[in-house]
Amino acid sequence: MYQDRVVLTSKDILEKDFKIDTRGYRPQEVDRFLDMIIKDYDEMTSMIHELEEDKKELLEDNIRLKKEVRSLRTKIEVLSESEGQGASGANADLLRRLSNLEKIIYGKE
Repeated sequence: MYQDRVVLTSKDILEKDFKIDTRGYRPQEVDRFLDMIIKDYDEMTSMIHELEEDKKELLEDNIRLKKEVRSLRTKIEVLSESEGQGASGANADLLRRLSNLEKIIYGKE
């Protein structure tokens, strides 16, 4: 994705040979090559900035989702505890009522 935006590799820079004319390297060729390097580094800097922004957003999303998961787990625990207590409490109440009805019906006290 980002590799399409960068023209040069470090190997290209390392292996670049400039042609030498009577006064040394051809200044226009060196300037063109340096312009490409500058463009690539500007593009790389831009890409790094974009990736840092993406990373920041993802970290914030991750923190928010972790908080949401903790909150939901707490709610699930509370609900399951209340269901467990509600069921056992309701069962105990039903057993007590049945016991009272049996006493009334069978005349046992």
